[in-house]
Amino acid sequence: MFNSEDIYITKPFLPPMEDLTEGLQNIWDSRILSNQGPNNIKLESQLCDYLGVPYVSLFSNCTIALMAGIRALELTGEVITTPFSFPATVSSIVWNNLYPSFVDIDSEYFNLNTNLIENKINDKTSAILAVHAYGYSNSMDNISRIANKYNLKVIYDGAASFGSFFKDKSLLSYGDLSVVSFHATKIFHTFEGGAIISHDLNLKKKID
Repeated sequence: MFNSEDIYITKPFLPPMEDLTEGLQNIWDSRILSNQGPNNIKLESQLCDYLGVPYVSLFSNCTIALMAGIRALELTGEVITTPFSFPATVSSIVWNNLYPSFVDIDSEYFNLNTNLIENKINDKTSAILAVHAYGYSNSMDNISRIANKYNLKVIYDGAASFGSFFKDKSLLSYGDLSVVSFHATKIFHTFEGGAIISHDLNLKKKID
């Protein structure tokens, strides 16, 4: 007989409540809940160490991180991106008053087909925003070559890429910046949240 109990696609892992008690008590004692508090700084530092990246900036979610990252790079005109992604990828471009220029995906990993990118580049193009679909790596070498050739910025939407690697480096360590999601459905989660990974201290300060 069919069991009517709910069947979940995913269930987030939650540690035992007692493991959180000490940390929560420290927050309560300090009464520092925002504005680069000690727990915020500690998590950024530990994420840098784990991912092998120089700078991490925490955000309330990945969408806001992507919006802020695009703004921080001061992009103009058009941004080449994929039509195969969560709507926030394109919405973040439009929110910054930029025009998304779509390139089709490959049939194997559902990422940007790098063989088609150059056909979409014009004098208004300022960046490539590629998505690591399902945490699978884009053709990073091809994207880097094209970006260098046309002097374009590269942003990687790595919302689902925590723990994914390319050439023994985190996928989040590539591009001018990458974003990642810490939503409860992701591999590593903080209930809700996200981050920007950057490589330049001045850009990190600007993002923050």
